[in-house]
Amino acid sequence: MGAPPRNPESDRLMSDETHRFATRLSHGGRAGTRIHGFVNPPVHRGSTVLHPSVEARRDAANHRFEQYMTYGTQGGPTHYALEDMIAEIEGGTRCTIFGTGLAAVAVPLLAFLKTGDHCLIPDSCYGPARNLAEGLMKGFGITTTFYDPKISGEEVATLFQPNTRVLYAESPGSHTFEIQDIPALAAVAHARGAKVLMDNTWGIHHYQPFRHGVDVSIQALTKYVGGHSDILLGSATVNDEADWKTLRGASSQLGQYASPDDVWLAIRGLRTMHVRLKHQEAAGLEVARWFESRREVLQVLHPGLPSHSQHELFARDFTGSCSLFGVVFDPRYSQAQIDTCINSLKLFGIGASWGGYESLALPTSGNITRTATTGEFGGKIARFHIGLEDTRDLIADLEHGFAHLN
Repeated sequence: MGAPPRNPESDRLMSDETHRFATRLSHGGRAGTRIHGFVNPPVHRGSTVLHPSVEARRDAANHRFEQYMTYGTQGGPTHYALEDMIAEIEGGTRCTIFGTGLAAVAVPLLAFLKTGDHCLIPDSCYGPARNLAEGLMKGFGITTTFYDPKISGEEVATLFQPNTRVLYAESPGSHTFEIQDIPALAAVAHARGAKVLMDNTWGIHHYQPFRHGVDVSIQALTKYVGGHSDILLGSATVNDEADWKTLRGASSQLGQYASPDDVWLAIRGLRTMHVRLKHQEAAGLEVARWFESRREVLQVLHPGLPSHSQHELFARDFTGSCSLFGVVFDPRYSQAQIDTCINSLKLFGIGASWGGYESLALPTSGNITRTATTGEFGGKIARFHIGLEDTRDLIADLEHGFAHLN
């Protein structure tokens, strides 16, 4: 009766553990018979999927949790290639792709929570995640407790309620870069039957979530995976079959879908991500050390620096860092002075997001909401992302900008 349309050669294409990360990024998602000898998978666009027979169509529908094609919203070969590659990078087994990073946050939360449930979210979470908890989730009858991101396992245990179903994490924290003790928090959550969901965007490649007790790892593929500031995508990866069915089922029911063109661009970005991450890590640390040397700066919020208050915890769990960090200015400088400094920069764009090839600067003081902690660091904060420019040029630009402070 004919086989149902599925992803040819969909078994893990980067599964050879003898190959290192850079090699797997170069060769992942490339099945020779699928792409007819071309080195990259093509863009597969479509809504209708034709089957060789009615029986094949029915059989495909019975494999909705597998990489079988039944309709465009279930994805196609381009999507499957990216799913396989992200799952491999994260150390999981299954991955689903979303149209935005925020969707990759929202769908897992809504998948593992229901009316009457309680959720724990770090006070330093991504702002739209807080908005989701205080808006849609609250409207659905899901309650949230925001907790200190530096909390210990013993302390977080006191926040659990009989109906706590999810502990959400983001390490480092958004804007303020606190490191969470995920293994300790996960042990407490699992002992109480709760799932651990983590936004691992900052730690892509450098943090292996499933080795530390995470159940669902979330990525904004918009950032370093895309790498060129021209796509919006997210992903959620799991390592358990039951969790996969919960996640994939919710994604399907909520009509989540990602453009195959953006998916293809993400695959292209992955080919060079290792080189970019390596360069940007070194560049980020170099510029961060320059900030540390300046009397205008009170402290630099970069977990990769020995001066960071949680550097030892960072070094225990992470293998490296990305190029996004915060700078706390000396309290004698007003927000207006800092704004003037940033406005004067020629090589740093002023805008949201990060992970692209270009450097960015963004004042964050006044835009940080904290309810479980003060969120105070002694001065005004700005966030910097270091791109692929020559660090000598970036530092010269910053020196020019700092002249406006004085």
